[in-house]
Amino acid sequence: MQTSAYYLQLAHINDCHSNFDPVALSLSVDHHGSQIRVACHSGGYGRIATILEQARDKAKRDNQAFLFLHGGDTFQGTLYFNEFKGRANAKLLNMLRPDAMVLGNHEIDSGNAPLHRFVEAIDFPMLAGNMDLSGEDPTKAFPLARLPNLYYLDPSTGCARVIKHPLGDRELAIVGITLDQMSVIARPDPDTHFANTLETCKRTVKALKAEGIDHILVLSHLGLDGDRKLAASVDGISLIVGGHSHTLMGDFAELGLPAVPWGECVNGTAILHAGKYAETLGLADIGFNEKGLVTALNGGNYLMLDEHLVIDGGDEMTRNAIIARLKAHPNILWPAQHPDVQQVIDTEFRPAIRALDHQVLAMVPRELVHTRLPSKALPHGSEVAPWVSRAMYEESRILDGAVQFALHNAGGVRQSLSRGQITLADVLGRLLPFELPLVKYAIEGQYLFEALESAINSATNNSVVGTGAGSFPYTFGLKYHYDGRRPMGERVLSLTVAQNNIWVPVKRQQVYVGVSSAYTASGKEGYDALACCHWQESIDGLTLPGAFIRFIQRHGEIADELAPQLSYVSHLG
Repeated sequence: MQTSAYYLQLAHINDCHSNFDPVALSLSVDHHGSQIRVACHSGGYGRIATILEQARDKAKRDNQAFLFLHGGDTFQGTLYFNEFKGRANAKLLNMLRPDAMVLGNHEIDSGNAPLHRFVEAIDFPMLAGNMDLSGEDPTKAFPLARLPNLYYLDPSTGCARVIKHPLGDRELAIVGITLDQMSVIARPDPDTHFANTLETCKRTVKALKAEGIDHILVLSHLGLDGDRKLAASVDGISLIVGGHSHTLMGDFAELGLPAVPWGECVNGTAILHAGKYAETLGLADIGFNEKGLVTALNGGNYLMLDEHLVIDGGDEMTRNAIIARLKAHPNILWPAQHPDVQQVIDTEFRPAIRALDHQVLAMVPRELVHTRLPSKALPHGSEVAPWVSRAMYEESRILDGAVQFALHNAGGVRQSLSRGQITLADVLGRLLPFELPLVKYAIEGQYLFEALESAINSATNNSVVGTGAGSFPYTFGLKYHYDGRRPMGERVLSLTVAQNNIWVPVKRQQVYVGVSSAYTASGKEGYDALACCHWQESIDGLTLPGAFIRFIQRHGEIADELAPQLSYVSHLG
């Protein structure tokens, strides 16, 4: 490996989704052949602030450049966002002092106005290098093009506007690139468009090279697969710091967490992601040569735990052994919460939502795992999304008995359910944070076949172009069998609907009445065929989280097991 001439100390987060408090984690640690469960909390802005302060001090002592970057999606996710609509996000991020953030799709979930208010309130650059505002109406109430710290597409060159930081005797350019399918997965204003990510990046990198800038960092919100494609397609990118796919890089297998290689390299470009929900912080010491190539990469993603661990079973000796294992783990830190940041959370924002944390709705007898896609461990996919679909179905039928099925996308459910009490705060702030109206619609069976196949193909990228795993469909009252190895148009092998407790085949020319969220019913994320319905109608007073709340309040618990509503074979076999 060549000798590094230029050094950068980097900290990064992504997809925090308003998780300012530490997030509950369930770890699994092997002890003499037995898996011991450890309940704990990781991360939160208070702990991140402490580590950032230490990292900045270290960089100053080492006389090295330091950057703290955010990979997008600070909006949504918890009651903090429901209550404060981005105001808490702006204030607390200003306290963490990012050098830049890239636009995530959830920042523009509700149109441009909330994004405008947020960008106006933050003290750091928001990068959206492929956001095309050339057609924006300058007389509208919340125009984005007037915001000086929003770095969007330069229409005269087709290049991203970039920021530059000193790096030794050179400059490091930071390019922000976000999803170009934003109109499909979010709700930007109609006059806001997004240029192709690869073409924008190619032009921007070429222009930077022509300026003599070889050290180029892309801050992206494309997901890991998107970043791999970007690195493979565009030569000359030194480093990609990404988000969107919630990928926790690093070997956490001995804790019962994923094991994805940290610092993956594609076409000479290193790629870094730092998980989700502010559970982890990425820290890296990076060396570059004079041509911008990464020649040294050390660091990882780090859990940030406190001392309050709940260890299932075992005697004191076992518990001490587990604690010693955790203390020795190279990717676990034990920081105190930063007093200034924690005081703002505790005094300005938490009081407004504390009461909701104490309003118990029901009991969950065992952990229910939410995963977007089926896997070997969970061949029928999420254990939570089918319950959400059942709640949509039952609560809609109480209001209109004509409803025959519910159809919901995986991304509308945000986390697993722990064993024990589920509170109003759990539902509104963590499980179903999107206050989406429910919509009923009448649709012919042929379009249900099309919608299911298209949504799954989009989720798995089986149709080459996809929007991410969040589009995977979960149902209730509608059962399907999908085989991704079959030709397009033939992948839904069977589709049945429940009638009088009997599963009967869906007839392609027959009309059925379903219920979905307004987001899915609008044809987002591969659900285009739902727009071919005979009619759509909002269900007055019933939202996605509202239906689930009513459902679990009526039942008092989630006790019985749901029969699988889907059978899935991946195109990978």
